[in-house]
Amino acid sequence: MKKIKHLLIVLCMFSTGIFSSCNYLDVSNYFDDTMHLDSVFKHKIYLEKFLWGAAALLPNEGNIFVNSYYPAILGSDEGFTMWESDYPCQRFPLNEITADNLGNMDIWPAMYQVIRKANTIFARIEECEDLSSQDKREIVGYAHFLRGYAYYLLVLNYGPCILVGDNILDTSLPSEAYETERATFDECVEYICQELETAAEYIPTTVPINLFGRPTKGAAYGLIARLRVYAASPLYNGGKAARIYFSNFLRRSDKVPYISQTYDEKKWAVAAAACKRLIDSGNYKLYTVEATSETPELPKNVTYDPNYYKTFPEGANGIDPLKSYSEMFNGEAISFKNEEIVFGRNSDYVKNGTKYSFPSANGGWNGYCIPLHIIDGYRMADGQPINDSSNEYPYTEEGFTKQAVTFSGYELRADISNMYANREMRFYASIGFSGCLWPMRSTTETGKYLQVIRYGVDQNSGKSAATEGDLRNYPITGFVSKKYIHSDDAWKGSNGSVLSKPFIMIRYADILLMYAECLNNLTQTHTITDAQENTYTVSRDINEMAKAFNQVRYRAGLPGLRQEELATADNFFEVLKTERMIEFLHEGLRYYDTRRWGIVADVESKPIMGMDAEKTEKGGFYNRVICNYASVRNRIFLPKMILLPINRQEIKRVPTMDQNPGWEN
Repeated sequence: MKKIKHLLIVLCMFSTGIFSSCNYLDVSNYFDDTMHLDSVFKHKIYLEKFLWGAAALLPNEGNIFVNSYYPAILGSDEGFTMWESDYPCQRFPLNEITADNLGNMDIWPAMYQVIRKANTIFARIEECEDLSSQDKREIVGYAHFLRGYAYYLLVLNYGPCILVGDNILDTSLPSEAYETERATFDECVEYICQELETAAEYIPTTVPINLFGRPTKGAAYGLIARLRVYAASPLYNGGKAARIYFSNFLRRSDKVPYISQTYDEKKWAVAAAACKRLIDSGNYKLYTVEATSETPELPKNVTYDPNYYKTFPEGANGIDPLKSYSEMFNGEAISFKNEEIVFGRNSDYVKNGTKYSFPSANGGWNGYCIPLHIIDGYRMADGQPINDSSNEYPYTEEGFTKQAVTFSGYELRADISNMYANREMRFYASIGFSGCLWPMRSTTETGKYLQVIRYGVDQNSGKSAATEGDLRNYPITGFVSKKYIHSDDAWKGSNGSVLSKPFIMIRYADILLMYAECLNNLTQTHTITDAQENTYTVSRDINEMAKAFNQVRYRAGLPGLRQEELATADNFFEVLKTERMIEFLHEGLRYYDTRRWGIVADVESKPIMGMDAEKTEKGGFYNRVICNYASVRNRIFLPKMILLPINRQEIKRVPTMDQNPGWEN
């Protein structure tokens, strides 16, 4: 059944042109590789097609829901399905991925094809006589971006890789010509950052509307910032995690550790400066929607944050927090005007991915489950965690609400569990829960819009209702993702339609939280000079940390940090972990975060919990239970899963190349 579902998604993507047109790289007409290379460099138009044809080999970043190029959502603790493990992402935490069969996650060869094509451009661009100086400058810049980005994707998923420099290796050379070794992780990071710095010198700061998604100077800087933060994190910077997973990961020839076993605080300072460069550029800000009469008032009981009632961004006043968060993802916001997007693209993978959460009776597959610990991470409306809720906004798992509430165009019907009442706005923007209203306003067919969806065994989308082709088409946890679903979206019914969606690879909220994280890890003052000779002096300045972090909280309608949360690095880190889990739910970052922090083993060791889907709505459904399904019970984390394996065929082709730890057999 899942194979049929996957085929339907693929057919849908073909019908919408996703394989024939990747807008972020403008490859509507790929260069035909059968054309002799001499012809490529005769004319600008051929060279541009060759450039963007190379870019077409990159994975589609929006494809993070089932068949991603890395384990993404299903390979982390933020989502799973009960469908059979046809998807490599879901098979990964079941220990069913091998170095012989990675499925879509085998991007190693394609990334080196991108690198080879970029190198070909560098070697032969002077042959193209009809290029202006500006044309040449941009093509060289984009080629550096593509080469750096290809390496970036390799490093994030496989760790250290082979740096080939400007070499263009002929495919017909004897095998010994390809014998080389992987560089260390730090060497890879420096090389990638230099590539992206070079790209940023040549590519524009902005692009025309019709080229939304094409890389910009800010995109290059954003990738540098993220990679610097990852490189400073415990997994790659001599922390406990580096020692646990990589202490014996040594290069065969010289016994040099691939991953540094020595902590270097300066890496956090360099990362902080990389984030600050984007902050100081003034080109980005958090997306917000102005408050209206429909916007709920801010809670009146907040006393510890003196700035809370100020106008955004100094406080949380004057904006609609629900719309400010939800519109970025559901297709409502105009992407090319969204100043929060540092690097993003339109993606039909996101649009079609909404079908996995949609109710079965309304054209979806109703089974993209969110675990209960994610739900518990959302705060109450006044910013209190659920285990320390206030009298004004209490949290209880007993009883049901008595009356409906409408705010910001969102309707919370009566008779829902009290555990879903009075929650922060990101909860309502992101989570489909039992009793949630699905508007589906684009369809005009009676019975297909304004539907209350419930997941108890006796309800319209619970276990007993899962009869449309697959008895597993229901969320066993009682929660699905609505983050990318617009109130107009309807997969079924007369005139029903689904809005196009963007996928944001890097957004300004991530830059702000990473900046605060970097400062939190500093014990000294550091002065850093970047590639443009800009100087940044950084330290663990709690006012600077709060200024960055609190903007994200304020945009969500929540108060900022308490002083005790800023008092120590450990205290702040505990808050940061949950904030990133909630703010970036199902954006593909959780998989990397839990690894780079070294908490993945602890996270994955906890049982996945949810509501009791075997019970009726009023007869025990709201009891917390461990999810009892094979693809959940059998999840495991092994040390080798810290990185993906390199395909065994690649190791055979380059026998001097070491495999990642634990994947040798």
